[in-house]
Amino acid sequence: MSRTASTAESRQARFALISVALTFLAFFLLLPLVAVFTEALRQGIGEFAEAVAHPDAWAAIRLTLLIAAISVPLNVVFGVAASWAITKFRFPGRNLLVTLIDLPFSVSPVVSGLIFVLLFGAHGYLGPWLAEHDLKIIFAVPGIVLATLFITFPFVARELIPLMMEQGKDDEEAAISLGASGWQTFWHVTLPNIRWGLLYGVLLCNARAMGEFGAVSVVSGHIRGETNTMPLHVEILYNEYDFVGAFAVASLLAALALVTLVVKSVLEWRFDLHHQGAGH
Repeated sequence: MSRTASTAESRQARFALISVALTFLAFFLLLPLVAVFTEALRQGIGEFAEAVAHPDAWAAIRLTLLIAAISVPLNVVFGVAASWAITKFRFPGRNLLVTLIDLPFSVSPVVSGLIFVLLFGAHGYLGPWLAEHDLKIIFAVPGIVLATLFITFPFVARELIPLMMEQGKDDEEAAISLGASGWQTFWHVTLPNIRWGLLYGVLLCNARAMGEFGAVSVVSGHIRGETNTMPLHVEILYNEYDFVGAFAVASLLAALALVTLVVKSVLEWRFDLHHQGAGH
């Protein structure tokens, strides 16, 4: 086969693969996204604004933001600490810790929600003790926070562990040998080296925290104005045939997904530039 024919076949194969990928994206990603915004604005911007401004919708938005504001910082602390321990030290149970970090990826969100009900529900293992002390976790905000934490805690750690393993610990050892304390080493050496990976993990964690449905659905109780997050509110409105309201709130989640995608692309670009600069 001639080199020209081989090149032509390569171009045809590349064109075919690109066409298949673009067709898949158009039908399974772009069209549903366009449909969400179209349905949300079908009856005009006034109906859209009214649906978003409804007290139950605002309560769901506030609760979603609250859950993300609590779970994301906690996951950052855990992710950084776990990544630091796994990549910088050798200790008994290290491999077990790595396995446990991946656990939420292998457990269904609904099952994880049921586990919390089994532990903290009225008839759960700790239910009677919680009732005696007037503490409510299931069907309340604390249960939603716990479920969201469980679902999202791998994201930051899983972004940082490969990055920190690749970087090694030579920089930290050099800083310590020059008299830097542990905190000084972390703030001035480790953190600047992992900042783009950390921001990327935070972005993914936040997106999942706001969009989580399965685990939150089990532990929330679906109480209007109290324990309904945005995904749960969308489900309720859709089941009640309030399509404008459902798609209006869903469009906010879709807009969040688009913003997440843009920021993700920017972070990946900055991370690649930083990585290339470090390589030179």
